[in-house]
Amino acid sequence: MADKYTPIDLKGLKTFPLKNRKSKVSIKEFGKAYKAKGSFRDFWKCLPSILAGKELKEVVARIVEAKRKDRPIVFGFGAHVIKVGLNPIIISLMEKGLVTAIALNGAGIIHDTEIAMNGETSEDVAAELESGNFGMAEDTAKVVNQAINDGFDKGWGIGRSVGMRILNSDFLYKDLSILATGARLDLPVTVHIAIGTDTIHMHPSFNGSKAGEGSHRDFRIFSSVISNMNGGVYVNVGSAVVLPEVFLKALTLVRNLNYTVEKFTTVNMDFIRHYRPLTNVVSRPVSRGGKGYSFIGHHEVMIPLLAAALIEGLEEE
Repeated sequence: MADKYTPIDLKGLKTFPLKNRKSKVSIKEFGKAYKAKGSFRDFWKCLPSILAGKELKEVVARIVEAKRKDRPIVFGFGAHVIKVGLNPIIISLMEKGLVTAIALNGAGIIHDTEIAMNGETSEDVAAELESGNFGMAEDTAKVVNQAINDGFDKGWGIGRSVGMRILNSDFLYKDLSILATGARLDLPVTVHIAIGTDTIHMHPSFNGSKAGEGSHRDFRIFSSVISNMNGGVYVNVGSAVVLPEVFLKALTLVRNLNYTVEKFTTVNMDFIRHYRPLTNVVSRPVSRGGKGYSFIGHHEVMIPLLAAALIEGLEEE
């Protein structure tokens, strides 16, 4: 039985010279081999200007430009960012004006406070869960919850309440606290909680009404920051749900109040791609102007890389 199809005849194929084709990759954009004993600037120049290499350079340029024009540079940090030892780098960026506001989730204030108090944080959840001891550190709950309660009576949000408590304490490592640095520099550090998600919520010192109101005050402060975002940059690092949702709600709130917030930059940095950061940070917010970027990598590598590039870029201004 004869085959139904025979090989197609290629004789009539139309072609053109390679030099006439538009190509997406050129050797002009290639990376360069790094040479021993070079500087970070040398390394930065070695990166290829292709895909993530090109986009990371664009993000650095946009953040430095925002700094030059005195526009907001806002970072939203999941607690893991603190747990992997990045506080000194973040504090340095705050002091240099390369971070002008920070949003944290509820776990962020726990790890930041424990670092200030004890120089250590992050318990072994698996080991402590079986015994019922997970989250039962008395000092942490007492200090954080009391700070929230005291700050509530002063009209403060959670971020300022805990930040001022650490700043005015005798904690040995308070200079490593993001919250205390925010209080010292008068930069907004807002905290956005989900009641029941954090260990301090299990303790009798926790006051849900004061914590809830404190977090709502912080949401309103954060919304004020977002209302001024034209020409600014928002970077979400390591928060897959809470902070992307908070950012989106703050953005729609200020637009509803007739603030024009259109031309700005958004960035997401995390281990893997998550739905909410990609939609609520990278794509939807910049549909009316601006640009969104997404980078995949470990925080303990990506944040130092970004920070060093920003400092080098600032020096070139």
